[in-house]
Amino acid sequence: MPVINSIAALSDEMAAWRQDFHEHPELLYEVHRTAGIVADRLRAFGCDEVVTGIGRTGVVGVIRGRNASSGKVIGLRADMDALPILETSGVPFASKNPGVMHACGHDGHTAMLLGAAKHLAETRNFDGTVIVIFQPAEEGGAGGKAMIDDGLMTRWGIQEVYGMHNMPGLAEGNFSLSHGAMLASADAIEIKVTGKGGHGGSGPHKAVDSVLIAAQIVNALQSIVARNVDPLQSAVISICAIHGGTAFNVIPETVEMKGTVRTLHPEIRDLVEKRIAEVADATARAYGGSAETVYTRMYPVTMNHAREAAFAAEVARDISGSERVDERALPRMGGEDFSFMLEERPGAFVFLGIGEGNELHHPAYRFNDNVLATGASFWVRLVEKSMPAN
Repeated sequence: MPVINSIAALSDEMAAWRQDFHEHPELLYEVHRTAGIVADRLRAFGCDEVVTGIGRTGVVGVIRGRNASSGKVIGLRADMDALPILETSGVPFASKNPGVMHACGHDGHTAMLLGAAKHLAETRNFDGTVIVIFQPAEEGGAGGKAMIDDGLMTRWGIQEVYGMHNMPGLAEGNFSLSHGAMLASADAIEIKVTGKGGHGGSGPHKAVDSVLIAAQIVNALQSIVARNVDPLQSAVISICAIHGGTAFNVIPETVEMKGTVRTLHPEIRDLVEKRIAEVADATARAYGGSAETVYTRMYPVTMNHAREAAFAAEVARDISGSERVDERALPRMGGEDFSFMLEERPGAFVFLGIGEGNELHHPAYRFNDNVLATGASFWVRLVEKSMPAN
């Protein structure tokens, strides 16, 4: 079963929705305009229930099938928030909010799920209940967890949950997913190095150089991946910001470092967290200073469930053909807060290819509207195949 004809007929409408969202991007939980439009459209489609304010600004729509004898309830999730990036894409519907951009395609995710909701509400060709989930604050705000904490799973009795993300570099209309770890945990580290300030030219021997210590810590942290992590496992430790001092000739008293950690397994996450603090402290003491580490766990591993991943791959093959679906793809080291939903309920996360172009989070990134019908058809087919009408 290829792209659904009635969904293909919605392509221009979905593109118009998507481009409007793109022109008016919003950050984190401040997605008031986007959420308002989503809620209004769900009501206009005839959803049985539309609830706003779940996870602060999330929106939930309930669509009941022609029958409900199966008792099955499936959740489909899209994210709505943008990124603090100044857009340089040059598209005619570029962001009107300076310094804010849909550089990750969440506008496309929202449009695809809206298209699927419209079709499902009109046809209701399934036996069960669909919960369409429009989430705020995926980009670092843990909006998925906020929605869960507000009762997302329990209030509507969601039994399975599925998510989708566009992927540049993957051929247009192709699908990719993994059985098991799909994306890495995403954590933050902050290390404060304390030395003794002094004159960098005339008296460096009288100081304890916090900048030198910070540089040594950056190097030493890489030994954790090289010598503590099993070579057959994966971990990334990246120091991405170092701040200390203002004068060219003064050794600062303190230096602050920030970075990110990515892992694919809980035990490796525990190991890396422990070793970062140990290595930073020992390195600083070796040079006569001290280091204080704050490790913040943000998003867990996005872990697909085997049965649901196999089912999602089967649906993808129905839409795009067997040769265009890779269900044994290697995991990626990006992070996703859909991981919180997969910790609560079985489900799967899939990538939908949008063809060649700039990477996600790039200021010139462009979503490919050609895949809107493919994504919406995937959602509809997943529902109808999982809960066939009697």
